[in-house]
Amino acid sequence: MVARPRRSVLYMPGSNAKAIAKARSLPADAIILDLEDSVAPETKVAARRQIVEAVREGGFGAREVVIRVNGAHTAWGDDDLAAAIAAAPDAILLPKVDGPGSIMYAARALRDARAPEKVRIWAMMETPNAILGAGSIAATAADPTARLEVLVMGLNDLAKETRAKLTPSRSAFSTWLALCVAAARAHGCDILDGVYNDIKDLDGFRRECEQGREMGLDGKTLIHPSQVDICNEVFAPSVDEVETARAIIEAFAKPENAGKGVIQLGGRMVELLHAQLARRTLSIVDGIAAMAAA
Repeated sequence: MVARPRRSVLYMPGSNAKAIAKARSLPADAIILDLEDSVAPETKVAARRQIVEAVREGGFGAREVVIRVNGAHTAWGDDDLAAAIAAAPDAILLPKVDGPGSIMYAARALRDARAPEKVRIWAMMETPNAILGAGSIAATAADPTARLEVLVMGLNDLAKETRAKLTPSRSAFSTWLALCVAAARAHGCDILDGVYNDIKDLDGFRRECEQGREMGLDGKTLIHPSQVDICNEVFAPSVDEVETARAIIEAFAKPENAGKGVIQLGGRMVELLHAQLARRTLSIVDGIAAMAAA
């Protein structure tokens, strides 16, 4: 099965028609059409109409199209959710998720509206309760009716809520990131890193991408098109990783290694778990190739 790459996931404000149009030609793996933080209160209703029209019009190619709605506790939340469900994007991103109830509330709305099965749920992890409940939030993915597929880190909001300083090293956030990565992996979800705020500092952005990949995140959310290429490069398997993956799979496929759980390859011990990782690597490579060809 070909994995869906989510290396670069670009936020686009729903109130900006030019930005939405530009999103159709950018090399991002996914586009988040935003109704929440990037849209002023007085333009939210107009932005909602504009996003729905854009999703229905299509033209985004192989890019995953996601709508971020306002929270259910806000004046716009329920209408946003209903409009997003009617538009039938690839996913709906829920902000300020505090526990499993937020997921199931949206899932019930999707079920009641008989939304196509392809419409998934993504969850913003951006509050202290989300971090404390990461395992229980991610565990809803075990219920097929919940449709949960991706966790999205929201570090700016998390910094505000915790009063922790968001420094270049992100030392105050490393434990929280790791907890969410563990929760995502335990329950079969993808997980995306938070945004990098200084759009002019591409070297710093690259370092943060590399840090996120080392921590096990699948990709990164972005706030500017200039960040897409670096993000795609860093979160894609390297040439060496691809060559190693192919060598591992080929080695386990040899008749003399049939049934073995551990083999030697290039002087190193290689286990079946490495073969599983290798297949995932090649699946991502195939997914990237499929997007490029679309």
